Amino acid sequence: MYKGRKVVVVLPAYNAAATLEKTVAEIPSDLVDEVILCDDASTDNTVEKAKELGIKHIISHEKNKGYGGNQKSLYNKALDLGGNIVIMLHPDYQYTPKLIPSMVNIIGEELYPVVLGSRILGKGALKGGMPWYKYVANRLLTFIQNLMINYKLSEYHTGYRAFSDDVLRSINFNANDDDFVFDNEMLSQIIFKGFDIGEVTCPTKYFEEASSINIPRSIKYGLGVLRVSVIHLLNKMGMMRSEIYK
Repeated sequence: MYKGRKVVVVLPAYNAAATLEKTVAEIPSDLVDEVILCDDASTDNTVEKAKELGIKHIISHEKNKGYGGNQKSLYNKALDLGGNIVIMLHPDYQYTPKLIPSMVNIIGEELYPVVLGSRILGKGALKGGMPWYKYVANRLLTFIQNLMINYKLSEYHTGYRAFSDDVLRSINFNANDDDFVFDNEMLSQIIFKGFDIGEVTCPTKYFEEASSINIPRSIKYGLGVLRVSVIHLLNKMGMMRSEIYK
């Protein structure tokens, strides 16, 4: 709890058995009330490892629903459990759980209803081993998005995010894509609804066990991001009305 607000950490997992223990070990148990893991039809023993580590709330997808589909299950469960501050943390140990107290504090003190762990603020991305082509693509896409969406973030592509329950209940995240562009649609919805977003500097680690998408999927993601930005702009101008903004 943080000042009477229930804190929930959600873990979107796919073949995360090798890194799950390190991730869970750094989640502050004195602050976090519930941990929810959603296994998206892994081929390793992620579920067994989660049970071994004492994670009470485990969702298992019989068929792979994608990164976005995984998050939908997690956020719906977090709200069902009465979560007031919900932190999405990747269980591949690419992002440090040690930032959870800071993110909870920002939301709990009502400074911002949404907090992103940014790899771009400071020198965390390249220092942590982010491939150069991903860094360049991140910077270019973020520049375009800031112009088209009329907001200013250091990056739109981090997977480390915290939300107040008011935000999650206000946006139609269940209408979003089931793949990686889900993250971008979610930020678009949040900005469209007028919520402010805070950012904290986040070191990151790229290593063999950390999840990453290949170049073809990265290109697909980039095109999807540009599509989201165009749709956001058209909806803001009143030229179309998309389901995700209802």
